[in-house]
Amino acid sequence: MKKFLVCSISTLLFLGCGASKSLTTVDKAPILVHLDLIKVEDDKVMVQMDPGAFTTEEVSFFIPKTVPGTYSSDNYGKYIEGLKALDYDGNELAVTKVDANTWKVAKAKSLDKITYWVNDTYDTESEVEEAVFSPSGTNIKEGDNFVLNLHGFVGYFEGLNEIPYEITIAKPADLMATTSLKEKSVAEADPKQDVYIANRYFEVIDNPILYAKPNSETFLINDIEVTLSVYSPNGTYTASSIKESMQKMMAAQKTFLGDINSTKEYNILLYLSTMEQDAGGFGALEHHTSTVVVLPEVMQKEALEEAMVDVVSHEFFHIVTPLSVHSEEIQYFDFNDPKMSQHLWMYEGTTEYFANLFQIQQGLIDESEFYQRIMNKVSNAKAYDDAMSFTEMSKNILEDPYKDNYANVYEKGTLINMSLDLLLREWSNGEKGVLWLMKELSAKYGDMTPFKDDALIDEIVAMTFPEVGTFFATHVVGDTPINYGDFLAKVGLKTISEPEQTGYFLKGEVPFIDVDQGNENAIFIRKGIALNTFFTTLGAQGGDVIKSINGTPIDLEAIRPIIGQSFGWTPETEITMVVDREGEELTLAGPVGSPMVDVTKLAETDDANEAQKKLRTAWMKG
Repeated sequence: MKKFLVCSISTLLFLGCGASKSLTTVDKAPILVHLDLIKVEDDKVMVQMDPGAFTTEEVSFFIPKTVPGTYSSDNYGKYIEGLKALDYDGNELAVTKVDANTWKVAKAKSLDKITYWVNDTYDTESEVEEAVFSPSGTNIKEGDNFVLNLHGFVGYFEGLNEIPYEITIAKPADLMATTSLKEKSVAEADPKQDVYIANRYFEVIDNPILYAKPNSETFLINDIEVTLSVYSPNGTYTASSIKESMQKMMAAQKTFLGDINSTKEYNILLYLSTMEQDAGGFGALEHHTSTVVVLPEVMQKEALEEAMVDVVSHEFFHIVTPLSVHSEEIQYFDFNDPKMSQHLWMYEGTTEYFANLFQIQQGLIDESEFYQRIMNKVSNAKAYDDAMSFTEMSKNILEDPYKDNYANVYEKGTLINMSLDLLLREWSNGEKGVLWLMKELSAKYGDMTPFKDDALIDEIVAMTFPEVGTFFATHVVGDTPINYGDFLAKVGLKTISEPEQTGYFLKGEVPFIDVDQGNENAIFIRKGIALNTFFTTLGAQGGDVIKSINGTPIDLEAIRPIIGQSFGWTPETEITMVVDREGEELTLAGPVGSPMVDVTKLAETDDANEAQKKLRTAWMKG
């Protein structure tokens, strides 16, 4: 998974639940599911599930609480309404709702089917305090578009995780499905019905479906067939308009990965949001052979392609980890009582590191861009707790205070992998790095054999060098912050500080402010980042909540036009800003000036020796 802010642009579904004792008397009889996308009522879709015959008097039915790649408790059951259990005569059976995601059905031996309505998540995101991350959410737009992340539509019965599913979808004839789900062979195709089969519940939720009017392109990357399908509500973008950049990027990825190849097909499902009562969580969610990407439709083509390269490359690299290298916690993931792995440094950190490293190795970006990306990671990581054990955070990522540090897996997680890469390069004379390590682990485990969570680091140390064990014990398991300068010096790089002009509220696409959606869209000045002279000269501080600017009360809607106006300000423009600082209201006033900020950059040292230069070449050129 990869997330990002609207203005700055920032997975995993894994391998299947453990087998459990079946409650059905019909061996391997598929669970029959029917979704009706034609008779949509009140923006809801009717789902019907026929599980076969039960041998117990009571059975539990679940909708997932957690989707592994989002690392959050999203409680998809809260989008289910009117659940009914019916016997073979059509009479209702008693149903007890145990919690947001669990229903118990009485007299289960008489159960014929259950029915329920499903609400979508996209058009309620602004109304929900902790909204579902859009790429793992759902959309219902009658006659036009359906985003079917099936964990939001299809549940599972206790003990039947490993039973096959047959999913019949009634749909408008002019909408085309893009998915990696396997279609059931039929004598004659029905334009108003699709039928899919899955070997077990995991395969159901691992294969999202995008229904939209035809707008797709297919191309080959070596022996991988890639389909790009686009939903653009206002017709702004077509798949053909962004195919070239995707094809170039994925070809470079495949060259970077070499002989790592765990899939023969890959589907990119791109949903472009109007941002008006629509999806607002931008980024992507990874699956074994597909990814769901959500971005704003208003983005300019260059920015959209750049975002697609960043997020899709990240998701595609998940075919390495965790899809090929993962722990038992992922192999046997419990969707309603998950036990989390301690290795987010690898699942997300390695993936994000590769998403940047391959671009410099394959010539998609130059050295200065690569250096800047590294320093952006260093800067962004400062916004999180740098003294928090990464493995401890990972194991407890669903709980406070760890969950607030989740986004650091993309920042410090990348830097952990960079430091490990440089360490491995140093001790192997440039021959081995993190990509080599992941290839070795992939060859040993593959997609169906998990490792033991507590044993991975010791195994990596045994494969490499004792110094790697010290690094993990100190900086990954331990809570000692990494001095990145020490590692970058190994390849003849140093940090320098230079003043750089910025906007008043933005540095390029990176904001100095953010929105607290849980506090009436209050706008606050970001902590943990270097503020420009506009804020520091006024006396503002990170964490200050902006109450008003020049007499205008500030919330999300009010700040947008002011940011627009700021592009026309001159250094002499006067401003009065009222802020709330830990409960105390302060008035800050003065000229806006010419905003500058000290930027830390990477530069090559003048006295780098040949060994350092050789190591740098091995690192950045592979």
